[in-house]
Amino acid sequence: MTEELEIDVADLAFESFAAYAHERTGALLDGVDLEAARLILTLHRAASTVVYDLESTVHRPAGWSWSGFRLLYVLWIAGPLEARHAARLAGLSRQSASTLSKTLEREGLLRRIPSAEDRRLISYDLTPQGRARVDEVYLEHNARERLWAEVLTEEERSTVITALSKLLDAAERLDVRRRND
Repeated sequence: MTEELEIDVADLAFESFAAYAHERTGALLDGVDLEAARLILTLHRAASTVVYDLESTVHRPAGWSWSGFRLLYVLWIAGPLEARHAARLAGLSRQSASTLSKTLEREGLLRRIPSAEDRRLISYDLTPQGRARVDEVYLEHNARERLWAEVLTEEERSTVITALSKLLDAAERLDVRRRND
């Protein structure tokens, strides 16, 4: 397939590039599963768009990054956790969580607590200020989530949740590498 597609890629929006990439990949290579490629590219672009929106409208103005929010959110939900477990649940490497925890500690949002049994082990917990800030900011975060969710009907939301859960459940069967493996 050597057919050229007449389009100025520079004029494409971030979101519309997935459709163009789907067509272009088919023009460049035979034997590509275009549906699988489009699914994953669209999934990635949708997730990236939503995450960037949440980070830029809610979390950066709150004074932390998306990664910072993920770590704070895990501690807000779970309570005190050993650093490695907090990192895994937040989808961060242990090193990233360690670096981030030091920043969040300096800002008064998180406490790093050495283990009494093994001083090499650290646990994280929210400070009262950190808990109050997550309480406050999560309401803004959820309002933004609601704006995104309302684009879909109730049935579409249910279908998307079911399909994405199915993909996540397949990770173990597919021997998928994860950040903390």
